[in-house]
Amino acid sequence: MLFRSWVTGSYDPELDLVYWGIGNPAPWNPRGRVGDNLYTNSIWAIKPKTGERVWYYQTSPNDPFDFDAVQTPMVATIKVEGKPRKVVMQANRNGFLYVLDAKDGKLLAGNAYGKVNWADGIDMATGRPKFTDVYHGAHEGRLVTVWPSLSGVTNWFHMAYSPRTNHLYINTIDIGMTYQAEDPPKLTPGAPSGGGSVKRTAVYNDPKVRGYLKAVDPMTGKSKWEVPYASPNWSSTLVTASNLVFTGVMTGEFQALDADTGKVLWSFKTPSGILAQPVTWERNGKQYVTVLSGLGALYAERLGDPNLANTLPGVSLWTFGLFDK
Repeated sequence: MLFRSWVTGSYDPELDLVYWGIGNPAPWNPRGRVGDNLYTNSIWAIKPKTGERVWYYQTSPNDPFDFDAVQTPMVATIKVEGKPRKVVMQANRNGFLYVLDAKDGKLLAGNAYGKVNWADGIDMATGRPKFTDVYHGAHEGRLVTVWPSLSGVTNWFHMAYSPRTNHLYINTIDIGMTYQAEDPPKLTPGAPSGGGSVKRTAVYNDPKVRGYLKAVDPMTGKSKWEVPYASPNWSSTLVTASNLVFTGVMTGEFQALDADTGKVLWSFKTPSGILAQPVTWERNGKQYVTVLSGLGALYAERLGDPNLANTLPGVSLWTFGLFDK
């Protein structure tokens, strides 16, 4: 069995720990694997000087749906039961938002932040998902309809947290899939271990709304507000001390929204779609925000989204000032 990590982690200098997300197991067909496939689909806390694993938490045991747990873990101090506590938060591809104690990995919250039907929730005593017939049917080779799709409720793009609003700002995907794992093929050394005997087709709640930008309470998974988008935003979010949330849109718009209300305050159309993460920086006492424009990646290239039919390729870099004229 193989597993991988393909998105960067986070470092906490106070605890001297690195937090990293681990991907799904291989082969993709779950009927060719047994057990939990330990350490895959997990969040790890690692000592950076030695590589020693201090703790881990597995989000999707024996993952059949390609729900990598690689999303960048976010370290923050938030209120837990009325008291400040340093935590690690991850909006997981599987549709659950996890809050873990940063020091020992204890599960503090695990709630859905989008449409999920492969599990009914997280057992807070064991930390394990409460599997439904959808999950069990997938392992039995039955045709099932799964929410979310293999793209997840979010994907590789990272979220942002504001200590002013105590909310996470997450670009989410509202797409499910039909799924069937046929008899697993015999594995051959050196041959690919993905796809093949697993069939997946996208399904939609509403093809005209495929994603939302959400302001989410980390301890409940509930949204304070949600802004719909015709195509899911594949860009990260950035929140500033001035209560602005920046993100990019696949059709090319770079936007600033009010962190309290979700109102779009400003929008600038770039030549191509935005999938990159916005960054903010300072020079000579003035603040700027920079983002790359350039459409690509699996969603835009393979899902045939009609909303992107007229979005051109090409790469350009854009910088804007966050100061009075």
